[in-house]
Amino acid sequence: MILPNEKILHVLTGPTAVGKTELALRWAEANDAEIVSCDSLLFYRGMDIGTAKPAAGELARVPHHLVDVCDVTDRMDVTRYVAMARAAVDDIVARRRRVLVTGGSGFYLKAFFSPVADDVAVPVELRAEIREKYERDGLAALVAELLALNPGGLGPLDTANPRRVIRALERCRASGRTLAGLAADFARQPGPFADYRVRLACLDRDGAELKQRAGARVGEMLRAGLIEEVGRLRAAGLERNSSAAGSIGYRETIAMLDGRLPRAELAAEISKNTRALIKKQRTWFRTQLPAHKTIDAARAGIETLFG
Repeated sequence: MILPNEKILHVLTGPTAVGKTELALRWAEANDAEIVSCDSLLFYRGMDIGTAKPAAGELARVPHHLVDVCDVTDRMDVTRYVAMARAAVDDIVARRRRVLVTGGSGFYLKAFFSPVADDVAVPVELRAEIREKYERDGLAALVAELLALNPGGLGPLDTANPRRVIRALERCRASGRTLAGLAADFARQPGPFADYRVRLACLDRDGAELKQRAGARVGEMLRAGLIEEVGRLRAAGLERNSSAAGSIGYRETIAMLDGRLPRAELAAEISKNTRALIKKQRTWFRTQLPAHKTIDAARAGIETLFG
């Protein structure tokens, strides 16, 4: 038997459109639980239709945490997410209720199983210096400097990705360590929820059914006013947050509003990119999650999720 104040995290994940929301609500209602969102777009106020955010009535059924916590111009990162999630989880447990983490954003989800961010502090001045060098001399110059600082090689670093190269150089310069040394230190860190026991379930569906559900969701979003929502968010500064503006549903609608995508092709483009995301998510869940059970969402019941 699980006591309400035990340090246990119930984590329910699965790809987009698999059916996490309703099942999570039903499990939380039946088990005196509160929901902690692990969806990288539900943080943002106003991003409702394009994220399939739970409706007001659904949010009212169960207390939710980390939903609508910042404006679209306010960037979220994993360090900030972990601090907020940890505070929410500890508060829920202190009130003798259960915790249900739900969402499909892999990087944030990983925080519940392993370390996700090191403690290397990068001074603002150094960050600005490296960014200036990148803009002046290009990516190759940064890779060359990294190689000089890492005579043993750069390991799995994607040297064609400017963001990752910049971040790697910042960390090496700030710490005086090689990437290999930083990676070894990182692997020895405890995860931010290492003192909690995790029960993990991953929902999935037949591929054709998941494809159909994803397409139907896109149609529902457009009928519900996705284009108008994107217009409002652009006026509020959406494009100052590249992660939010570049998310599926929003980037295609922006392209349509700018004349770069015909209106008649909008639904098909969003559906195509959603299918690609689902494929990526399913691969990530299969290869990156710790041992877990995969449940057919079409047959899932709340009594079998974590049993």
